[in-house]
Amino acid sequence: MANIDLRGMGVALITPFKEDESVDYEALVRLVEFQIQNGIDYLVVLGTTAETPTLTEEEKKEILRVVTMQVRRRVPIVLGLGGNCTRQIVEKLHKDDFSNINAILSVVPYYNKPSQEGIYQHYKAISEATDLPVVLYNVPGRTGVNMTAATTLRLAREFPNIVAVKEASGNITQMDDIIKNKPANFNVISGDDGITFPLITLGAIGVISVIGNALPKEFSRMVRLALAGDYENSRTIHHGFTELFELLFVDGNPAGVKSMLSMMGYIQNKLRLPLVPTRITTYEKIREVLRRLSIKC
Repeated sequence: MANIDLRGMGVALITPFKEDESVDYEALVRLVEFQIQNGIDYLVVLGTTAETPTLTEEEKKEILRVVTMQVRRRVPIVLGLGGNCTRQIVEKLHKDDFSNINAILSVVPYYNKPSQEGIYQHYKAISEATDLPVVLYNVPGRTGVNMTAATTLRLAREFPNIVAVKEASGNITQMDDIIKNKPANFNVISGDDGITFPLITLGAIGVISVIGNALPKEFSRMVRLALAGDYENSRTIHHGFTELFELLFVDGNPAGVKSMLSMMGYIQNKLRLPLVPTRITTYEKIREVLRRLSIKC
């Protein structure tokens, strides 16, 4: 099994669209380069923030090809590969080319609402189908079911290539339970920008970030300061972003961060239905916060 260092800030990459809703590959290249030049530690491609459910299989393949070509192995790439049909994921793991991929991020099956044993068996099948490192992704607000600390720890102990969990349950007690009882070769990653600072103080190793799309330099600095134990300076940056964290998600993700990126001139403020851009009131509030933070927009 190949190793991957997930310490620091990974970015859950958005998918830029043109006005006609086609994928804007030129903007994608610019965005990837912007993030690499501003200190991100790794990229997460085709995750939830990429509006992946609205992309065709051909678009997904082309997005991955364009991103890997631009990255040129300068940072690791984690590929979002999950779903609610275990067999389908296993088949993709057997037949697709993962030569440029450093790890898989796989979400808890959604809509089906499997039992904890069902979740365990799902990830067992994924783990046994690949030699790549696997990152679990627990986000009950989207999937409809919470993967408990007991299930996470069971998977962590039994499968060496299950190396981390992206935790977005919002339950600090659950996350702390995992951090406290996990094996040494397993890590907890924040799946929520707003709780990244406190979660690192408990022992998490970083974040897979949404806000990092637009503010890679600023947010990765907060993460690195926290990981280095400089909690005072890290907390100051965290508190500076508090209002922004809320605004980014009030109209859904990735509408908030796409509005930020459009203000900054990187992309057009376009999403694919059923997602729509932020309300004008939210847009203006985000602009005002960016101005107060002295971020050009």
